[in-house]
Amino acid sequence: MKKANALDRQRSVYIAGAAGRRQLIPFDPVVLEQQAKAKMDPAAAAYVIGAAGLESTMHANRSDFERYRIVPRMLRNVEERDMSTSFFGQTIPAPFFLAPIGVLEMAHPDAENAVAVAAAEWGIPMIFSNQASVPMEQCAAAMGNSPRMFQLYWSRSNDLVLSFLQRAEACGCSALVLTLDTTMLGWRIRDLDLGSLPFLKGMGIAQYTSDPVFQQLMDMPDDMPVPQANVTVDAIRTLFSAARLHPGSFWQNLRSGRALKAVRTFTRLYSRPNITWADLPFLRQNTKLPIILKGILHPEDARKALDYGVDGIYVSNHGGRQVDGAVSAIAALPAIVEAVRDKAPILFDSGVRGAADAFKALALGATAVGIGRPYCYALTLGGRAGVSELLENWLADFELTMGLAGCKNVAEIHKATLAQGA
Repeated sequence: MKKANALDRQRSVYIAGAAGRRQLIPFDPVVLEQQAKAKMDPAAAAYVIGAAGLESTMHANRSDFERYRIVPRMLRNVEERDMSTSFFGQTIPAPFFLAPIGVLEMAHPDAENAVAVAAAEWGIPMIFSNQASVPMEQCAAAMGNSPRMFQLYWSRSNDLVLSFLQRAEACGCSALVLTLDTTMLGWRIRDLDLGSLPFLKGMGIAQYTSDPVFQQLMDMPDDMPVPQANVTVDAIRTLFSAARLHPGSFWQNLRSGRALKAVRTFTRLYSRPNITWADLPFLRQNTKLPIILKGILHPEDARKALDYGVDGIYVSNHGGRQVDGAVSAIAALPAIVEAVRDKAPILFDSGVRGAADAFKALALGATAVGIGRPYCYALTLGGRAGVSELLENWLADFELTMGLAGCKNVAEIHKATLAQGA
């Protein structure tokens, strides 16, 4: 595992610059997004960059960080700085993790393979997406002993849920992240304008097609109506995409129709809007892993989660991708921290674009902060090397921000280090 050092990173960038060499990944997050967008095809850009409705939640995720300002303290002796923190029984080098992002093959052909290796290089935990382009076992093998977790979308088949749980345990995941806010897809205008949903092309369903229970479910009677559509070039491309991405021979998948059956089975099983608190004991009875609830935005939900024996709370609004006009994640965080009162770790994501954002979330009570879209953009621009460089930059930025604010370690980042913004 590489060891981060902010001053060494700064120095190396300036020395390279003096020799006329620029870095692979731009440091400005706005420029990073712009360059990634320019490299992606329109459907990929819409899916990754877009959000629900008029995208007001996504914008609020960013603007509401300005409610808080860091108050640096002086003469604190920050010569030695320690970014490490405890995270579900493990010590990690910095209070970051890689949030789950689905369909990473839209960003880069190496998808999760590249991200997993880069995460392991820096010891940053990665949450494997339920909607991954690469099976969790393959990513786990690439990570060695580096920490990883699994995100679960509760499907309509409890047998499939159980299979996912067993696979997550077997491949060394340290926690299960149950995502609650995506029992249905949000109204995402950019995708709707293009009529683009990657799952229908067989993208982002590798956790399913690699699962033995899912393969059995594919053979069950399917009473979904078959849509009538004209044969078009795009329809043929969709068919070929599904056949190419499904395990096995392309031509066999094409002839047998198995690839399209996988897409139809996924569509039939993917979402289960009727899950309730009463379903949570099923997870506890069937896994030894800590259970984290993702998508919590109300303090009463956080309290209730603790009553049900949940091990962690994940404050997130899915990057603004689900409910337009929803409360921003950073605005929701303080009340949830107050409700939890140190009884469980609190994960946080949505709108985080740099070290100052992460510092503020930690000061408000988060245990660790998720990096989301930025690593996807870095993946687009540079594959594994791009993600690794981005993580090195984030670690350096955070170390400097922490030290310059007068904090020697993460424990010294607390509410007193912030002031209310104008």
